[in-house]
Amino acid sequence: MEWLNTLLAWLMKRRFSQIERFMLRPHEVQEELFKELITSAKNTEWGKKYGYKDIAHPLHFKERVPVSSYEQLYPYIERMMKGEQNVLWASEIKCFSKSSGTTNARSKFIPVSEDSLEECHYKGGKDLLCLYVNNYPDTKIFQGKNLGIGGSYQQNPLNAQTYYGDISALIMKNLPIWAEFLRTPSLDIALMDKWEEKIEKIAQTTIYENVTAFSGVPTWTIVILQRILEITGKSNICEVWENVEAFFHGAVAFAPYKPLFKGLIPSEQMNYMETYNASEGFFGIQDQKNSDELLLMLDYGVYYEFIPIEEFEKDYPKTIGLEQVEIGKNYAMVISTNAGLWRYKIGDTVRFTSLSPFRIKITGRTKHFINAFGEEVVIENADTAIEQACLQTNATVNDYTAAPIFLELGNKGGHEWIIEFEQVPRNLDTFVHTLDSTLRQVNSDYDAKRYMDIALVMPTVHAVPKGTFYDWMKKRGKLGGQNKVPRLSNSREYVEDILQDIKKLNG
Repeated sequence: MEWLNTLLAWLMKRRFSQIERFMLRPHEVQEELFKELITSAKNTEWGKKYGYKDIAHPLHFKERVPVSSYEQLYPYIERMMKGEQNVLWASEIKCFSKSSGTTNARSKFIPVSEDSLEECHYKGGKDLLCLYVNNYPDTKIFQGKNLGIGGSYQQNPLNAQTYYGDISALIMKNLPIWAEFLRTPSLDIALMDKWEEKIEKIAQTTIYENVTAFSGVPTWTIVILQRILEITGKSNICEVWENVEAFFHGAVAFAPYKPLFKGLIPSEQMNYMETYNASEGFFGIQDQKNSDELLLMLDYGVYYEFIPIEEFEKDYPKTIGLEQVEIGKNYAMVISTNAGLWRYKIGDTVRFTSLSPFRIKITGRTKHFINAFGEEVVIENADTAIEQACLQTNATVNDYTAAPIFLELGNKGGHEWIIEFEQVPRNLDTFVHTLDSTLRQVNSDYDAKRYMDIALVMPTVHAVPKGTFYDWMKKRGKLGGQNKVPRLSNSREYVEDILQDIKKLNG
């Protein structure tokens, strides 16, 4: 396999010159892409409605085409799911990515075209390997297999000629032969819909493979790795797969999970790379070693706009282009894609860390934050605070969620956290104080509300037993795939539900 490793590493590196082009000439690349999208869609129903044949500039695009939410695009998507074509995009749409619906209980079905599979999702996967090889030229990653942890898919009941599922499942189902040869487990296991049975089969079958890398959501990857250690009786993953060297992760912030992975994989040769691959498209890849910044990928058939934070809640928000974004500010992403999403609010917020090239950090969701008292706590703040509290108290966290404690007569407001520890803190009070003090350091609005307990008192933290979040997600039918525990909520819906479950268990 050494010759194959050398060949594939060489092939992957060939793409780097194209990546360098959009890093050096981002505006030119995005302008070319914008014109291609408009031209490709001018004869679709949507394109005719908004006069795409006369649009020559992004300003015309902004003037004619509204910023859309999923609910506003859904009537068009529903028709596509029933079999209509040439509605939002010119090429045939045969599959739809079912999102986890973390911002509300309703599932979302995102159209996935052949163009977006090839030019966005698969291109992103190849670029991930290209950047990995560029950073680690002595890699032997292609001498073994990648353990892919994905979701499931099914036939679309509205149209038997199409299907839907997690984006990870759609990607796996359509992989080219050469890529399928380099992955494990077999597709019949990887695409199973019964998550608990899938975990067991993945664990039982992959322990005999030469796994050199794995990819997936950290939450569910941890579950599988722990099960593998239970089966084998080994003390760490390096004793199972001695050549493992990389974990490609995404969907949730990695910082709270990193201590867990270091405990499971105590190897100096282990590398971690973050991706930003969503149902709607592949948007970013960590291109630097030991960094938490993502290179914004600008030639994947996605045209970007950004909504400044002060425009988030407006019915007709103003957007800005890449040429106007500033470092350090929060923006909601708006995308137009080669699958027919037009000026679509994806629901994620990002902060730019570099403008040459354009690098970002994911800061949260437009609906996942706590702002009951004007504190504007976003997921990035919460993850940073959790990470620091763990460092100070030698703790590791499996999962967490938080919500406001609303003001009542005679009682001040606050935040209530439910945290599941893999390794409990040496001192829970120290953990809570560090959590609070870090939030005050990274968020001036939170600090102002906490000053002298004027509006917010010290956080309330519930340390819950291992398996609490797994059982809760199972109850909600959201195990595995790209399903994620909602980190922050401006309502008490999730917190109350989990606390009620714990109360029932305790009698």
